[in-house]
Amino acid sequence: MKNYQSLVDEALARVPEIMPWDLRERLEQPEPPILLDVREPEEYAAMHIPGSLNIPRGILEPSVEWGFDETEPRLAAARDEEIVVICRSGRRSALAARTLQELGFERVQSLKLGVRGWNDDEAPLEDTGGNRVDPDEAEEHLRVKVRAEQMGPKA
Repeated sequence: MKNYQSLVDEALARVPEIMPWDLRERLEQPEPPILLDVREPEEYAAMHIPGSLNIPRGILEPSVEWGFDETEPRLAAARDEEIVVICRSGRRSALAARTLQELGFERVQSLKLGVRGWNDDEAPLEDTGGNRVDPDEAEEHLRVKVRAEQMGPKA
C-alpha cells in the first residue's frame, strides 16, 4: 500500500528539484522563473518568497486551465515557461509539480527544502503586507509541530 512519502518519492523521481541558493541566482537572471507557492492562504499570508503566486494545491488543476472561477491567467498561459513550485518543506511542491507535468507543463521544478530551506539560506521572506519577515520568527513558524496523537498507534 502506498503512503504519503511513497507518493512524494514517486513524484521526485520525475520532478527536478532546485536548491534555495540556486533559485536565488535564477531570480537574478533576465528571465526569472514563475514562483508558484502551493501552500494554504494562511501559510502564504504569514510569509512567502517575494513575487510568488499563491495557488493552494487543492485548486491547482482548475487554476491552470482556462474557463474556471479559479483560473490564474498568468499560470494558465505559462505551459512553456520555467516554473518553480514552492511549499513549506518540498513535499507538497513535488506532488504539485508532478501534477503540472501531467497537465503539459514542461519546465517545472520543485524547491528542495521549501520555504524552510529558503529561510535557512537567509533569503528574504515577506508577509502579505510586503513587510520583511525576521528569519528567526520564520524559523519558529515553519517548525514541524506534530502532536503526540498524530504519531499513530504504538505497535
